[in-house]
Amino acid sequence: MPTCHYPTLIMLRALLLSLTLITGLAQASTTRQQPISLDTDQGTLYGSLLVPQSDKPLPVALLIAGSGPTDRDGNNPEGGHNDALKKLAQVLARNGIASLRYDKRGVAASRAATPDEKDLSVERYVADAEGWARLLRDDPRFDRLILIGHSEGALIASLAAPASQADALVSIAGPAYPIGQVLDMQLAMRLPPQLLAESRHILANLIRGKLQPQVPKELQAIYRPSVQPYLISLLRQDPAENFAALQMPALIVQGTHDAQVSPDNAEVLKQAKPDAELALIPDMNHIMRITPAPWNEQLASYDDPQLPLARALGERIVAFIRSSAEENGR
Repeated sequence: MPTCHYPTLIMLRALLLSLTLITGLAQASTTRQQPISLDTDQGTLYGSLLVPQSDKPLPVALLIAGSGPTDRDGNNPEGGHNDALKKLAQVLARNGIASLRYDKRGVAASRAATPDEKDLSVERYVADAEGWARLLRDDPRFDRLILIGHSEGALIASLAAPASQADALVSIAGPAYPIGQVLDMQLAMRLPPQLLAESRHILANLIRGKLQPQVPKELQAIYRPSVQPYLISLLRQDPAENFAALQMPALIVQGTHDAQVSPDNAEVLKQAKPDAELALIPDMNHIMRITPAPWNEQLASYDDPQLPLARALGERIVAFIRSSAEENGR
């Protein structure tokens, strides 16, 4: 059995801790985080702006969170505290890229803007992203705008990109298939035949834009009446078609161990927009961490903010932002 030199191990840990603290202090002295807000016709939204110190204008990324009550940092009371978007903002800052991340309306600090989920819609989320984009484009500290959407946020980014006059777009774990198709496929593997038939009846009517006031209790979590207006707006979308329409450089980032948005979604997006870059990150899961493939072995990562992001994720995004700037002569 090899000998464990405990004094040496302790000294190494102390040295690593010191280096971590020094790095953190250096970043704090060159990067400033400030609160920021956006007034809309339906209330005020709140976010965080992270700006590296610079004597010249910087690229800025607008980070758009995924589905449900996910806040500006990527945390969700139903899905865990992992700080995925906060950590991504920090990676960007270390590489000279500013970022704005925000609480969606109805979530966290922006909850008062739309307290009732029946008033939410994809179109409202898109308008909000466009509003934040205008705020950034009018700020003289920034020269290029990159939209970065995670999961459902990638769809919002694609829809908001044209009016936002974005210079580039990054889709992280973005869906490619219409949500109705995905939802039916997932439920078909979980529901007994009778409930599946009821689900398909409700889904078909929602696709037609028809609200369904009567929902079995077993399906309330998915089809509760208060969420149906949002579902109707979401079911109208074709993510691959929207992605194909983009007239700007785009990067598709996808983890091979993503248990929520399968890697074939990335391939479909690439087929829809052949000039987009595709970055498949080995072993990365949905919240941008390196994990085993089985879903039950990934669960702990969803509630572990100390777990680092996949290194290749930041490397590919930073490289893309820099290369797209060179293509545009900036």
